[in-house]
Order: sequence, then C-alpha cells, then structure tokens
Amino acid sequence: MLLNTMTRLFPLWAVIFSTLAYFFPESFDHLGYLITPGLSLIMLFMGLTLSVTDFARIKNRLPALSAGVILQFGIMPFAGLLIAQFLSLPADLTIGMILAGSVAGGTASNVLCYLARGDVALSISMTAASTLIGAFATPLLISLLAHQYIEVEPLAMMWSLARIVVLPVALGVLINHFCHGFVQKLNPLFPVCSMASILLVIAVVVASNAQELPEIGLITILAVALHNGTGLSLGYLAAHLSGFDRKTCKTVAIEVGMQNSGLAVVLATKFFMPAAALPATFFSIWHNITGSVLAAWWAKKDTVIQTGER
Repeated sequence: MLLNTMTRLFPLWAVIFSTLAYFFPESFDHLGYLITPGLSLIMLFMGLTLSVTDFARIKNRLPALSAGVILQFGIMPFAGLLIAQFLSLPADLTIGMILAGSVAGGTASNVLCYLARGDVALSISMTAASTLIGAFATPLLISLLAHQYIEVEPLAMMWSLARIVVLPVALGVLINHFCHGFVQKLNPLFPVCSMASILLVIAVVVASNAQELPEIGLITILAVALHNGTGLSLGYLAAHLSGFDRKTCKTVAIEVGMQNSGLAVVLATKFFMPAAALPATFFSIWHNITGSVLAAWWAKKDTVIQTGER
C-alpha cells in the first residue's frame, strides 16, 4: 500500500525534485552520467513485467494494436513539430518537442489504463510493440522532422536505442520467463525504482537548464500541455472513428498521449543540446497529471453509466 501511494504521488515528487534542482542546481547537474544507466534500468524493469504471452497476444488484437501504434508514431511527432512552429519556439526546444513526440509510449500508461478501466492487456501489448518498433521508427522520424534544425545521425541513434532500450527489455522478459517466481516477489519494487530513476532524470535536466528556465520555462510548459492534449484527444477520436469500443478508445488515447519521456531526455542529452531535453522533462510531469485526472474521470463516468443501465 505504501509503495503504491508513493508511485501515485509521482507528479508531486517530480515538482519537489524539480524545485530543488532549480534552486540548488549544483547538487544535481554533476549526476548527468547516471541518466543513460537509469533509463536502461527502467527498461529492464519494464521487461520484467512483460512475458512471452504479452507478445504472443499481439496477433489476437492486431487491428486495435496496429491502429494504436500507427497513431502513436503518426500523430505525436508531427504534432510536436507543428506546435513548436506555431509557438515560434527556438530550434533547441523545437528539436525537443519532436523528440518527445517521436519516442514510444510511456511505461506508466499501463497503470493509468487500469485506473481508467481500459483494456490493460492491449495497453501492455501496445507499449511493448511501440517500444520495439521505436528502436527503428524514432531515429527515422527525428531525422525526417529535425534535419532542418540540426544534423541527425539515425544509424547511431538506432544503435543507442538497441543498447539502451531493446537489450534491457529483452533481458527482462527472459529473466521473467525463466525466474518468474522470484521476479513476482520483487514486482512491487519495480514501479518505485522506475520512479526514482525518472526523478533523477528530471532533476538533472532542470539543474542543467536552471539559468534558462525563467525565459523558456512557461512557453515550454504550454507547448507540452498542447502536445499532450493533442495526443489524448486525437488518439481517442481516431480510435472512435475507426469503430473501436469505448474501452479500446480509452486505451488508445492513453497510449498515444503518454510518451516515454525518459528516453527522449536521454536522446536529447546524448545527441543534441541540453535545452532539447526540457520538453520531455516537463512532459514526464505533465502527462502523469493529466493521465491521472483523465483516468479518474473516465472511471467515475463508467460507474455512472453502469449504474444507469441497471
């Protein structure tokens, strides 16, 4: 119960650590070397929560899963670019918006899907599929949309994603398959460890950009809010127009609207400039707030609908 409460309060922890990093940047900015290992650890934990069955289930839900993944990589990258251009963001923040939109679905989407009474099995399969597909799709999308701002090395990025994302996820799945009983005992700890890693990433990025935040902080938050809102609304609308039921529509909306912002931060710090990591940093806070509120509203609305049908 305590661990669940701690992870549910992630947005609050994120605000606290962001504030500390802003006022005391010297305490965090030297920890940048931990960002990449921290993300690999998150991906390992994600793999430990997946099974071979989750991947086998893909063929049984192919229409909904395909629609979700296509919407994920078809809406968010282009929305990020268009919003950045609409707000006349500088090049580094525009690159950051493209990065935040081009990565796979967020690892917290499965929990929020459960709270929203969505299709958790579909959510897990979509997150797994978009994570693996993203190893190839993310570099190509960034190269396509950001080449006018900076030189992009898609092959180098693919290799980094293979090491940082695909390998840890695959290792986690294998460990879960062969040591399932042991993994199940440790399972309650994974969300807390993942949260701690993400909080570290947020604090380091905020500390690295502490001097620039007064000038670019508010406009970046606005851009991120518009980006997240676009993903949630268009994800739901597109799924609805495709003929899927309400439960599937909620699942697709959450998967499209939530991003693996930690991965976007790693790519920004590794291949681009520090400010390019800011949109993803704010995204990691914002999408957990909107996702939690939306999940609670959907769950309450479903309860009202079910009560009215009795």
